Amino acid sequence: MTVAEVMAELAALEDPKVRAVNEQRGDDHGVNLSELRALAKRLKTQHDLARQLWDTGDTAAQLLAILICRPKAFEPGELDAMIRAARAPKVRDWLVNYVVKKHPRSEDLRLSWSTDPEPGVAAAGWMLTTERVRKQPEGLDLATLLDTIEAELKDAPDRLQWAMNECLGHIGIDHPQYRARAIDIGERLQVLADYPTPRGCTSPFVPIWIAEMVNRQQR
Repeated sequence: MTVAEVMAELAALEDPKVRAVNEQRGDDHGVNLSELRALAKRLKTQHDLARQLWDTGDTAAQLLAILICRPKAFEPGELDAMIRAARAPKVRDWLVNYVVKKHPRSEDLRLSWSTDPEPGVAAAGWMLTTERVRKQPEGLDLATLLDTIEAELKDAPDRLQWAMNECLGHIGIDHPQYRARAIDIGERLQVLADYPTPRGCTSPFVPIWIAEMVNRQQR
């Protein structure tokens, strides 16, 4: 399929109700994600088409591009440019989770992004740090990470705050020796303490989140 044909399909999938819900989260597209994934499954991996779809700047097209690209085919500089160009939170999240985490230079990007002055880029760096906290903590200085979180979390912009808070939570969940300190930081800073949590979901407030996840592990 050509870019024009794919864009026409995406336009046909546009649903005003889906767009209205997505726009509340800052995501400017109206395509149901299940239908987007079905289209990606039909297209299969097409890296050149993915590049062209990304270059349209359209959010739905960029999400589709992420699903059909070859993560390792990107140069680190391309991924840096892409994370900076991405406007929608869902695009940045998918780019990190589905592409950057699979890239052989993800650690270089993590180190570069985590201290970037642009909050959205820094948030991507902290997402990668959380991945290491969870799956490959060897070599990480968790005590220093907690120092940084304690100093910066309270006043961080929303997206960056969310990513740092997630890292704080996973340090407490996955590393028992730091659990008490992670809970203490959460209690003192009160970040996301009043976050509206739907019934059946776990609060992102770190003391509650850690307690719930540890309790599940011990069942």
